Amino acid sequence: MSLSSRQRRWRLVETGDLYRIVEKPLSPDVVAGSVGVPAAGGIVIFSGVVRNEKDGRPVKYLEYEAHAPMAEAKMREIGAEVRRRWPSVKAVAILHRVGRLEIGESSVLIAVSAAHRREAFEACHYAIDTLKQTVPVWKKEHFEDGEVWVGLQGG
Repeated sequence: MSLSSRQRRWRLVETGDLYRIVEKPLSPDVVAGSVGVPAAGGIVIFSGVVRNEKDGRPVKYLEYEAHAPMAEAKMREIGAEVRRRWPSVKAVAILHRVGRLEIGESSVLIAVSAAHRREAFEACHYAIDTLKQTVPVWKKEHFEDGEVWVGLQGG
C-alpha cells in the first residue's frame, strides 16, 4: 500500500502511532493508511458520528472543545496501554475533531492494526471506551429547544 503525502504527514515516525486533536474533517482512509503495516493481518476502524437525535430530542449540530496538549497526552497513554495489553498490535491511531460538526460527520476515529483481527477489535473497543472516560474533550449539543454542555462520560 502506498501512502499519500497527507498520510505520510500524519504518520508518527517513532512508533507508527498517531494521536491528534484536529479541526478538519476526519478521513477513515487516511487513518487506516496511517496504521497499515505489512505485519498487520487486520485493521479495525471505529468512527463515532454525530447523530440526529439524543433521547428523543432533535439535534441540530454539535460543537467540540478540547485541551489539545492534555487530550493528546491522554490519547498516547491509551495507545501505550493498548500496546501493553495486546502485544500483537502493530499501530494505533486516535483522532478527535473539535469545532462545529454537522449531522453525519465523524467526531472521533480510532484505528488499530494487529497481527490478528481479535486483538484489533478488542484493542479498538478498549480505546474508544477509555477515550470517552478519560480524554478531556467536551461537547455542546445544540437542540431545537436549547443547548447542553457534556463532559467526560461513560458511554
